[in-house]
Order: sequence, then C-alpha cells, then structure tokens
Amino acid sequence: MTDDEALGALAALAHPTRLNAFRLLVAHEPEGLATGELADAAGLGQSTFSTHLAVLARAGLVTAEKRGRNQIQRARIDTLRALMVFLARDCCRGRAELCEPLLADLVRC
Repeated sequence: MTDDEALGALAALAHPTRLNAFRLLVAHEPEGLATGELADAAGLGQSTFSTHLAVLARAGLVTAEKRGRNQIQRARIDTLRALMVFLARDCCRGRAELCEPLLADLVRC
C-alpha cells in the first residue's frame, strides 16, 4: 500500500457513518449486506447513503455485487489487511516483543 492509498482509506473512514458501515460490513463477511440494510442501520435514505458507499468504494474499502434485485456490499478485507500492515510495518522499530500485545489483540478477532 502506498502513502496515497493509505491516506485515501483513512480519509474515507474518518466519517462516523462510513466508519460504522465499514465495521458492520467487516462483521458480516463473507456474506455482505444489502445496501438497504446498511442505509437502515445508518438511519439514512439509500440515496444519501450511496454517497458514503461511493467514498468507501473509491478508497478500495468496499465492493458491490448484484444478487437478484439487491446490491450486496462487501468489505474488501484485502484492503483492510494492507492498511493494517502499512500502519504497523515499522512497529516498534523491529522490536517484535513490543508489538506482541497488538498481535495478540488481532489474533482474538
């Protein structure tokens, strides 16, 4: 992940509606959720919510697929992983023992 990609992902997640939607999608992997369900969870109309989804999609954090009459939104776990690795790559200047608490928290996911 490049600096620009990381900044784009972080900027996309720097809004409460988008952050909550992304976390909800991560929790519903690999099935995903219909756009209407996400909009309802956010308390927004689908047209307003679609703007937030577009920001997440441009940042590479979500993808949509058509299932019947529904648009199913899914979190891009590969992008989440790349962002997490990008942020932690130089963790504690290579002193793995200092990063162990972080890794232990991630293992519990």
